[in-house]
Amino acid sequence: MAHQTFGTRTATAGIDRTAVCALADEHLDWRFKALPPEAWGRTTRAYLASSPHLSDLGTPLLTLDAGALDHNLRTMAAWCHEAGVGLAPHGKTTMAPALWQAQLDAGAVGITLANLPQLHVARAFGVQRLMLANALVDPAGLAWIAGELAADPDFAFVSWADSVRTVTLMDEALQAAGVGRGSDPETDRPIEVVVELGGEGGRTGARSIAEAEDIAKAVHAAPTLRLAGVAGYEGSLAHDTAPESLDTVRAYLRDLADLHRRLAPAYETEHSIVTAGGSAYFDLVAEVLVPAVSESAAEVVVRAGAYVIHDDGYYRGVSPLARTATDTDSGRFRSAMHGWARVVSHPEPQLWLLDAGKRDLPFDEGLPVPQLVRGTGPTPDTAPARGVVTAMNDQHTFLRDAATSAPIGAVIRLGLSHPCTALDKWTLIPVLDDADSADPKVVDLVRTFF
Repeated sequence: MAHQTFGTRTATAGIDRTAVCALADEHLDWRFKALPPEAWGRTTRAYLASSPHLSDLGTPLLTLDAGALDHNLRTMAAWCHEAGVGLAPHGKTTMAPALWQAQLDAGAVGITLANLPQLHVARAFGVQRLMLANALVDPAGLAWIAGELAADPDFAFVSWADSVRTVTLMDEALQAAGVGRGSDPETDRPIEVVVELGGEGGRTGARSIAEAEDIAKAVHAAPTLRLAGVAGYEGSLAHDTAPESLDTVRAYLRDLADLHRRLAPAYETEHSIVTAGGSAYFDLVAEVLVPAVSESAAEVVVRAGAYVIHDDGYYRGVSPLARTATDTDSGRFRSAMHGWARVVSHPEPQLWLLDAGKRDLPFDEGLPVPQLVRGTGPTPDTAPARGVVTAMNDQHTFLRDAATSAPIGAVIRLGLSHPCTALDKWTLIPVLDDADSADPKVVDLVRTFF
């Protein structure tokens, strides 16, 4: 039986749809802070059938917007097709199997993850093609992955390595787990490895091409491993769209392309990959790397994960499909997440306190931005919000200069920055049909597993 490799273009990136669908039968209770007591005791399916609306939910709250999610999925799929790249979105952004399924249905070639617990979640939901954008040197984790590969010929997995020591530890752990002995070719499956190239001042990754070549030689010599390509992450080398930042990213990607050319003759899988591209510079990845692999069997795979949610902060300013499109361009990403917080105190003339804080909403890449005010009546009107958020505590947000438009009891819709530190605060997230409407309907509940 032929085993799948991560770079196999003809393979369908699967997920266990039955397991994802079964989430709708989970009983709701007090563990899910997004939901009111009226939902407790019901299944997700039954609660949604009761047609809840935003006004039925309490605060603090994080919601997703159904229209924006669908738009972002289609927009990214179209861009990848036009650019000639595969997409293995970073699943750590959402840790939501239902959203992973939507990404795979839209054409993603697999899911990228960052650590072993995240891999456990993905395999529990039957994700068939996984990339670990990290080094896996935990012996128990390696033995588990080896077991998953042995038990499932349709499972494809690729990990990263950025040092010879990493390769040595992987090989030793896998040999101890019985991999590489060759007694049964059907179950004795070496792990695919891509060599990670880093950059000065960046995060992980070999700091020179010569060092990366030594790592590749070590992978080639290890009986439990197979050299499958090269990898990198340009997002740690720049944080904005200044010309000098874009030049830094391009220079790094040219080095990654050079490494690919040097290592390509030694690749040990039929379908190798060259992977880079977080959510900020994936256009530059296509610009530099697609031409570089044109004469090889390798596929360029980008790993953008934030695109499906996007935001009203950091990624709105740095994402290629925000900075290179006009406001009216249908190819521009839309923010699919919003925070909702209630005014609970007005202790000074120019200070309002909201009931959401750092434990509810992201703050590491910019503070929330007031967008709308929903009044306090039974059919609340909405109006543009005023003021600026100046600080956040664990459970409070400080809003200043909101004039008289935010009385105690009013609910403020907040634009948020950085989805990677937003969804992790919520185990269940309501999806609204239209976050701009007066009282949006809740059309889904997204379960996360952080």
